[in-house]
Amino acid sequence: MRKVVTFGEIMMRLSPPLNYRLVQTDGLDITYGGGEANVSASLARMGQPTAHITCFPDNELGHAAVGSFQRYGVDMSHTVFSGARLGLYFLEVGASVRASKIVYDRAGSSFSTLDPAAFNWEKIFQNVAWFHWTGITPAISAEAAEACQQAITTARRMGVTVSADVNYRRNLWQYGKKAQEVMPDLVAGCDVVVCAENDAEDLFSIVPEQGAEDSFTSMSNQLMQRFPNIRQVITTRRETISASHNRLTGVLYNGQSRIETPTYDMNPIIDRIGGGDAFMAGFIYGSLNYTKADEALSCGVAASVLKHTIPGDVNLATVAEVEEVMRGNTSGRLLR
Repeated sequence: MRKVVTFGEIMMRLSPPLNYRLVQTDGLDITYGGGEANVSASLARMGQPTAHITCFPDNELGHAAVGSFQRYGVDMSHTVFSGARLGLYFLEVGASVRASKIVYDRAGSSFSTLDPAAFNWEKIFQNVAWFHWTGITPAISAEAAEACQQAITTARRMGVTVSADVNYRRNLWQYGKKAQEVMPDLVAGCDVVVCAENDAEDLFSIVPEQGAEDSFTSMSNQLMQRFPNIRQVITTRRETISASHNRLTGVLYNGQSRIETPTYDMNPIIDRIGGGDAFMAGFIYGSLNYTKADEALSCGVAASVLKHTIPGDVNLATVAEVEEVMRGNTSGRLLR
C-alpha cells in the first residue's frame, strides 16, 4: 500500500479530567494533536501507511510529541527540529447545555517559524498516493503557507492526489495576508476539498445561486468551475441538540451527482475534537480501498461518529469497527 502524507502543526493538548472547568481543576491531562496529524494517526490505526510532516523544538516536549504519533504507527522520520517552543491549547470539555471551550497558546511556535527550504518534498512524496493539508497551516505564518504551496506543487507534479479541508479560522490569519489572498492558489492544486457553503462564501465569494434547489450542489458546481482540478467536494452536516448530543450526515458532489449518507445520532458525545479529521481519514481510506464514492463517504462519516466516543484528538477505531457502523450496527452491544 502506498502512503498518505499530511502536513501541519501538532500541539500539546492540556485538558482538565472528566468535565471539570479550568477554574476548578488541580491537574491537566496531556495529549498531542493537530488537524492534519490526526488524519495520519487515524489512517495508521486503520492499517493505511502514513507519514506526517511537521516542525518541533529540539527539546523534551518536541520529542514527546514525535513519540506520541509514532506510537500510533505514523512515520515521523521527516520531522524538522528547529525553533523555540511547542504550541499549546487548553480544552475545557462541555456537557449538555455548556459548550466546550478552547484557549490557544501557539504564537511563536516552532511550526510558525519554520524554514520552507527544510522540507525535501521530492523525497517525501516517493511512493505516496495521497497528500492532505488544511486551511489552518497557511493561516499560521507566511513561511508555513509557502511550504504548503511547495508541497502541493510537488505532489501534483508527481501524480499524488491532493486534498484539503479549507477549515477557515478567521482569527488565525495574523501575519499580514488575508485568507482570500492565499487560499485560492492553494485550493487550485486540489483534487478533493472539504468545503461547506459558509466557507465558500468567506474564502472565495461563492454563494449558492438564487432559487437553487440544493445550496451545496450549487456551491460545489461553482467551486469546480473556478478550480477545474477539483473532482469531489465533501462536507458534513451537523445538527447540534446539545454539547453531548449531535446528529451527523455526510454529503458529496462529484460534478454529476450529489450523494448523502444516512444521519447518525451521537448521544452521548465523549469528545468531539478531531471529528472532522476522523471524517477525512475515513474518506481517504475509503477512496483508496473501496470502489465507489458513496462507500468512501460512508466510511468517513462512520469513522467520525466513532471518534465522538473516544477521548483525545485521534480516532482509534479500527476498519472492522468502522465497517460495522457502515452496515448500520450502532447498537453498542457488548462484544464477547
